Parts: sequence; C-alpha cells; structure tokens
Amino acid sequence: MSNQKIFLITGVSSGLGKAFATGALAAGHHVIGTVRNGEAATDFSALAPERAHAIVIDVTDFGAIPDAVAKAERDVGPIDVLVNNAGYGHEGIMEESPLDDIRRQFDVNVFGAVAMMKAVLPGMRQRRSGHIVNVTSMGGFITMPGITYYCGSKFALEGISEALGKEVKTLGIHVTALAPGQFRTDWAGRSMVRTDRSIADYDAVMDPIRATRQAKSGRQPGDPAKAAEALLKLVESDNPPVRLYLGADALGLVETKIAAMRAEIAEWEAVSRSTDFA
Repeated sequence: MSNQKIFLITGVSSGLGKAFATGALAAGHHVIGTVRNGEAATDFSALAPERAHAIVIDVTDFGAIPDAVAKAERDVGPIDVLVNNAGYGHEGIMEESPLDDIRRQFDVNVFGAVAMMKAVLPGMRQRRSGHIVNVTSMGGFITMPGITYYCGSKFALEGISEALGKEVKTLGIHVTALAPGQFRTDWAGRSMVRTDRSIADYDAVMDPIRATRQAKSGRQPGDPAKAAEALLKLVESDNPPVRLYLGADALGLVETKIAAMRAEIAEWEAVSRSTDFA
C-alpha cells in the first residue's frame, strides 16, 4: 500500500492498545508493539507475522527505552506514528492513597510516555515528519472524585502534548492528545489499581462511585474497534487536531465543564482584573 506507515504502539496486549494495533494491521500498516513478557510477544507477532513486531519492555524502564526504539527502527524502519497508549487507572480517595501510588501512576502514565516521545523525536525531526498520539482521557480535562491521581496524570500528559505540539509544529511533526470516554476494556476491571478505604467521612462520595464503576465494567458505551478507526482517520489527516475526544459521553461532559468554566470566569472577572498595576 502506498501510504503504509510504521506505528509504534505501547501496551498492545489488551484494551485500546490491542484494538489500535489490530486496526492498524488490518489496514496494512506495520506495528511495533510493546508488551510485558515473551508469551504476549508471541501472541502479538502471530497477528500478522510479517508486519506485527513485538518489543518486550516495561515503559517505566526509562533507561532501556532509547536502545529498544533504536533497535526497532533498525529492524523494521523509521517510526511514522507513536501511540503512547500504555497506562492504567488508579481509584482511591486522595487522603487515603499513599504517595507511592501517585509516583507509580505518573511513572507509567506520564514519564513512560515522555521517555517514548524523547526516543522517537530525533528521527522524526531529522525526517521532518511524524505523528505522536498520546492517549489521555476525558479525565485529562474533566475530573471525578475518587480518581484524583489518575486525573492528575492525564492532565499532565495533556499539557505536555499541547506544549510539545507547539515546539515541533514547524518541524513537520504533529502531536495529538486522544481522549477517550468510557470504552469496553478492562480499564475499570482487572487493570485498575484500587486503594483500600479507611476514612468513613468519604463514604457518601466514594461508595456510589465505586459501585457504579464496577456495575458498568464490561457495559461501557465505547467500542474499541471504532476507536481504532478514529485513530486511523486521525493519522491520515494533514491537519490533525491538538486533541480529539472519543465518545458521546466524553463530548457531553467536556462541553458541560466548559460551560461551567465560562460561568465561573464571568462571576469572578472583576477580581481577576483587579490584580494588575493601575
């Protein structure tokens, strides 16, 4: 195919990462996919023996990433599209959740993604082409109680994506934050890390949230295969967006927050303007 691309997608063993990789392979592209063990590598390579290339690496092994990416480019070819998909959700009230939990959340969801970007950027810059897609979340703009660390990590990745896009815009490199709503993956099931409850004052906030999330797991409205179709449309665009929301739920919640922000800004506008020198 004339517009065949080489994708590097992190976390292709399950969830959206698996859907993204499957969709790109079905469209005739090459996919270098990161997995956590040899068994997962064998399974992934079997999807398309000539075009599915597995790398066994943990995205938090920051020191190993540059060499792993360089080897993949030598073996397969220059990376056209990086999809930073690897990540997980942490559920827990902030006061109850240890600092180690937020360190781990940022190691995977933020620092691992940054390490991957830093590894592909020299080649993309040299070739004056490339597209970095960072999978964030509607939780990178809206927030919900009980996933404070997760929202923090996705807000951070959104900010990094947007600022990086401005740094590389004149170099032929696009950067997009891809922000899904609720998709039918294991995100809220076995993939989620949950901190134990300990402070009764938070029961009224947290009990219904935890119950609702567990009840909805496996019945979310988003179709991962359709998310993969959206990703392929995104990377074919000559003028891709800075961020793309996936799902009617994400769009609705984001629009509601923007309206609330506008109202609050207007209410406090006089105070905001009062702080400049006369």
